[in-house]
Amino acid sequence: MAGRKVDHVGIMVKDIDSSIKFYRDVVGFKLIDKITHSDGHMKLAFLGFDEAGGTELELIQGYNGGLPEEGKVHHLAVTVDDIEKEFERIKTLDVKLIDEEITILPNGFRYFFFHGPEGEWIEFFQR
Repeated sequence: MAGRKVDHVGIMVKDIDSSIKFYRDVVGFKLIDKITHSDGHMKLAFLGFDEAGGTELELIQGYNGGLPEEGKVHHLAVTVDDIEKEFERIKTLDVKLIDEEITILPNGFRYFFFHGPEGEWIEFFQR
């Protein structure tokens, strides 16, 4: 099967720096990486705890300015071993793809999104 673990949970934020500070100082996360997305617009930050390979928190600034008040969880990401193989497999299933191709971030991470049965966003992600 495709997945091995929950890789990260993406949360949309208005101010990435203040969100990094909050999750670091209040919740206890450590900043792992902060990058500008390949689109040149969005900013991403990955935070985690000390455990190697643990589930991370991804903060996303610039995706959508109209964030809902009740919550900003954007997606659930699952680690996969072979992103190309999984992309081809998902295309053969009765699953609605969100992305038409695999996105490659400046740090080499690769991903694509598709909808779950209730319209939720699921990301297959390979580091």
